[in-house]
Amino acid sequence: MTATTGATAMSSSRVIRCETCGKSNRVPAVAVGVPRCGQCHSPLPWIADADDSTFDAAAVHVSVPVLVDLWAPWCGPCRAVSPALEQVARRLAGRLKLVKVDVDVSREVGRRFQVQAVPTLLVLREGHVVGHQAGAASAQALEAWVEHTLAASH
Repeated sequence: MTATTGATAMSSSRVIRCETCGKSNRVPAVAVGVPRCGQCHSPLPWIADADDSTFDAAAVHVSVPVLVDLWAPWCGPCRAVSPALEQVARRLAGRLKLVKVDVDVSREVGRRFQVQAVPTLLVLREGHVVGHQAGAASAQALEAWVEHTLAASH
């Protein structure tokens, strides 16, 4: 899965393969509702990149809970946890959006959430932090943490 290039993170989109029918779909970083496959209408994983200028549109003003990955390109654990986060986003398609923020580029977002180590993972519901975790973990552990956090914040 490769992010397409755009003028900003907000205008970018990713091509996501539908887990149900296999069709490739372009999923925008910012949209109303939940992305669905154009062919079979199954929910698609919603994975987006954001920066200081697009974070609120991509992660705060969203109709579903958001898992925020605050990472840096030089960070080995960040690179290691990225596939696990995408796996969680695929498993929770239609129920969760994954937003990735490079804190080296997006320093304001890092300051806003007082990031002191990367990776830092946040769960946002209606723009409010309902879960916080520092460090990498397996896809299974991350999914359990997200599910528990969402259930506890409902």
